[in-house]
Amino acid sequence: KTVEGIEQAIARVQQAQGKVSISAVAKEAGVTPALIHNTYPDLAEKIRRLVGKATRSQRDAKHDTLIRERQINHALRQELAESRADLAKLASINQVLINEVALLK
Repeated sequence: KTVEGIEQAIARVQQAQGKVSISAVAKEAGVTPALIHNTYPDLAEKIRRLVGKATRSQRDAKHDTLIRERQINHALRQELAESRADLAKLASINQVLINEVALLK
């Protein structure tokens, strides 16, 4: 019965175009915010998701971003190492050509 009341309160708060929060839903449902937090954590998470502050989704988004940035970083480091190797090779070839030009003069 309480779960139904809280879910209906969530719908009413959304329809009223009010700010959706655990406090607002608790007030609308006639319960305390602590009851929602402690007894119905799934409903609390649902409310947080509606607000856009879902703990898991934030953590997962940050983790995905971190993985993506690490892959980019790895690719750039690899490209830098290849560029340095190419530079060393070209410097060596350049020195050989300078020596040949000097010899021909």
